[in-house]
Amino acid sequence: MKTLTILGSTGSIGRQTLDVVRHSGEQLKIHALVADKSIELIEQQARLYHPEIVVMMDEGAARELRGRLKNLPIKVDQGMTGIINSVIAPQVDTVVTAISGRIGLEPTLAALEAGKTIALANKETLVAGGDLVMSTARKMKCPILPVDSEHSAIFQCLEDNHETLEKIILTASGGPFFGWTQKQLATVTLEKALCHPNWDMGAKITIDSATMMNKGLEVIEAHYLFNMEYDQIEVLIHPQSVVHSMVQYRDGSVLAQLGRADMRLPIQYALSYPSRWKNSFERLDFRGKTLTFHEPDLEGFPALAMAYRVGRRGGTLPAVMNAANEIAVLAFLQEKVTYLKIQDIVEKVCSEHNVLDSLDLESILDADTWARRRAAELIS
Repeated sequence: MKTLTILGSTGSIGRQTLDVVRHSGEQLKIHALVADKSIELIEQQARLYHPEIVVMMDEGAARELRGRLKNLPIKVDQGMTGIINSVIAPQVDTVVTAISGRIGLEPTLAALEAGKTIALANKETLVAGGDLVMSTARKMKCPILPVDSEHSAIFQCLEDNHETLEKIILTASGGPFFGWTQKQLATVTLEKALCHPNWDMGAKITIDSATMMNKGLEVIEAHYLFNMEYDQIEVLIHPQSVVHSMVQYRDGSVLAQLGRADMRLPIQYALSYPSRWKNSFERLDFRGKTLTFHEPDLEGFPALAMAYRVGRRGGTLPAVMNAANEIAVLAFLQEKVTYLKIQDIVEKVCSEHNVLDSLDLESILDADTWARRRAAELIS
């Protein structure tokens, strides 16, 4: 049996992780659930899965939850200190980082320092602090198992002889605006941007998919996870979301991982690895399917090209890009800026940043704070 702490249990990935736990029988157990302030949902989760600890980022939410759960032997903690304690607990084997945004960086580092396996669904952690996170994982000999469907696909296709790998090919659905002109993109509304054609995801990642920033973040994540140069990472638009990603070897052979658009599959693989557990999830049916692939439109969706540039430059710049994007996307979700303004804000913040190349947690967090403040100024 593996014991888990789930960061972001009330989000899309967190809820699907708990569904995997429910289907696993006696193979998975919950130590801690962590959320921001979704009191109703996390109370339901706590009563169903019986964790030892529930942690709320919001102090008021933690206070109310204590009252709601007072009849159960569940400790309710709060804030970053509570999160750190939930991931370093000696009984925890694996930490599922399903929390959204840069906030996942500190608990991920703490979990690695405590020798935990990371099931990584938080790409912003590697975008903001990839060098620091990967060096800590190597030092502590802790595996980082990808949960993102694309990176899980690559992980499953890799052979032991990594030196024969020529490139990796990340597939992207193209989001809801694949093929749209710049004139059409100027008419994008929040409602349209939140309608992803294939995946059921949280609001932030859905908007990132619409701008293709999500794929840009995944390019940087792949660079760190698989130790690949940016010239060896290709992106193809694959609207059907059946081929989740591919790897190409130096002899021209290409291995692909295919499956339904169901995040429970990569989640389960990260939690069962190196085994594959039997499940009752719906199977992929190939009959009547047509699979197509296209070059990404870097003019209509410049976030992807920017992510390549930012990743190549490195230093604190990826953290700045990520932070500015989080603030700009939040402003769009609050209907304070237009869809096209998201990219303008991120580009402006990145262009103003004085990049530091000597990275530690403090410098990353300082760059993150500056970028958030500057993005907020541009929005206001």
